[in-house]
Amino acid sequence: MAFWDSLRRDKSPHFDSGSSASNAIELTKRHPMVSLTKQGATTGNLRVNLSWRMRSSDFGGSTRQRGSLLRHPSKMFQPDVVQAHTQGVVNVDLDLGCLYELEDGTKGVVQPLGNFLGGLNESPYVQLSGDDRFGSPSGETLYVNLDHRDEIKRLLVFVYIYDQTPAFDRTHAVVTLYPSNGPRIEIQLDERHPQARSCAVFAIDKVKGDMVVRREVKFVYGFQAELDRLYGWGLQWGRGYKTKI
Repeated sequence: MAFWDSLRRDKSPHFDSGSSASNAIELTKRHPMVSLTKQGATTGNLRVNLSWRMRSSDFGGSTRQRGSLLRHPSKMFQPDVVQAHTQGVVNVDLDLGCLYELEDGTKGVVQPLGNFLGGLNESPYVQLSGDDRFGSPSGETLYVNLDHRDEIKRLLVFVYIYDQTPAFDRTHAVVTLYPSNGPRIEIQLDERHPQARSCAVFAIDKVKGDMVVRREVKFVYGFQAELDRLYGWGLQWGRGYKTKI
């Protein structure tokens, strides 16, 4: 089994829902930011959901699929997408995590690896619902308690690939934010980065008094420690494993 970055317990503090409107805001390279403050969504729980589906081979597939391409050549350029929310389809394990820094200088991570699931009503005011190893209709969900926004300095939400999962170029993932007020916010992870193992998806920062969500979508070839270096968190990382189930 491959190894992955896990925050060393002896260097970290002990760690231990939002609605959506009918419309959605998609954060893109051209429009990468949205203010939670301006849409009145800086209270209650901000729900962050990760869901994914797998792309099959763009040009391969079964005999039936190849026959379909001959009858409909235009489909050759449309990747065949297979839902990956059951264990029998493909072995998928994308994990959702969050680097946090509080106003008092406390820094750490919330992630499945190492069982750092956080806390919603206590520091760090970020909590992971659990570890979804095979994909489920609900995916993985992270909650941020914005009633404690004054105690939160910055957050970086990221996704990383665990053992035996195809690379990001075969996995189409979507991270959706459900604020307490206003439309949901969607960030697509559909860029092709075959060797990447981690992706910084979005940051939450305070900008001139506003709490702002900023699209990042930066793929890296390493794991959490590389994201840490990229964004200057300064944590100490070591090897980590998941228990077999």
